[in-house]
Amino acid sequence: MIGGLLATLAGSAWARTALRYGVTALAILLFLLSLRRSGERTGRLAEQLETMEKTHDAQRRMLEAAARRPRSRDDLAERLRDGRF
Repeated sequence: MIGGLLATLAGSAWARTALRYGVTALAILLFLLSLRRSGERTGRLAEQLETMEKTHDAQRRMLEAAARRPRSRDDLAERLRDGRF
């Protein structure tokens, strides 16, 4: 009985048309969900890149400051006397 009902539905033109539209709608929905996930991932990666750039900039500035530091107490005293500190 159930097999006959399924065979009748699968054989009818409107059921095939409905199935075709259903499969198309499902494909479009999955495509849109995939785009959304890609967008979220891209946003996270962009935020991560921005954070890394800020960190690298701060580290670069610290290294530059360390390169300009006085090498000894005498150099520090000389800089303080000259007003270059």
